[in-house]
Amino acid sequence: MYIFHKMPVLSLVVLLVLVIEDGEAGNNTSNCKLGSVSKNSQAEKEALSRLEPLTNRNFTVNTGGDEAYSYQFRVCGDAGAIPGGGVVQKDKAGKETVIGKYTVTEATGGRDWVMLIYRNGSQYETHCTSEDRKAIIMISCKPGVLAGDLAIILEERERVKDCFYLFELDSSAVCPPVSSKLSLGSILLFVGFSCLAVYMIGGFLYQRLVVGAKGMEQFPNISFWQEIGNLSADGCDFVCRSRGSREEPPTYRGVATEPLGEESEERDDHLLPM
Repeated sequence: MYIFHKMPVLSLVVLLVLVIEDGEAGNNTSNCKLGSVSKNSQAEKEALSRLEPLTNRNFTVNTGGDEAYSYQFRVCGDAGAIPGGGVVQKDKAGKETVIGKYTVTEATGGRDWVMLIYRNGSQYETHCTSEDRKAIIMISCKPGVLAGDLAIILEERERVKDCFYLFELDSSAVCPPVSSKLSLGSILLFVGFSCLAVYMIGGFLYQRLVVGAKGMEQFPNISFWQEIGNLSADGCDFVCRSRGSREEPPTYRGVATEPLGEESEERDDHLLPM
């Protein structure tokens, strides 16, 4: 009996889970059905996965002039009332025309861009030999802007075939990941200097506020650092300074500048006959 009492609650939980999953599916790039079955389909999936942050957003752009239209775009979702319409055109009367469906998607990605192509739109009436419309959305990297403004660049409908609508959108979602430019040595130096700064400031405050030191005594562990300085000075003195007189080699002796003393004349007067 206990199980039967719990059945309505379990049914409600299951229903809520299904509703949540359905809502999340509406904002997922998996709704885009890739139109190609080539070997590049995995690359297309990777390109689509970069657009996940944009799947829950609607983008709109309006055109002026005699033919004023409103274009709506949504990544892998219904942009208008027509199911499957990823890019939809609305006229002044509110009539919708599907430019391209996300259920037939081609995706191409580069280092800092992703291009979507939605095919199987509504047929042209008098242009392009009545072929299906096609939307090309070029999404380019712009750091710091998750979702920029949608812009329509071109409607090419004067061709015999392969006509298209070209849209442009800026987003940081397609920007390459920023890698750290700091080397291991730079990181170690930064950590070392940070620790030294904390030691100096903390020790100074402790000596001044707690110990009550004044002058040079405020320097933390001053006796230790003085001893380090003395040892360094002794080592420098031992290596760099000369000790005692050092006689130059004979080959480098200079010529004496003082005049040589006159030799004393040898007296030989006693050898003369008397």
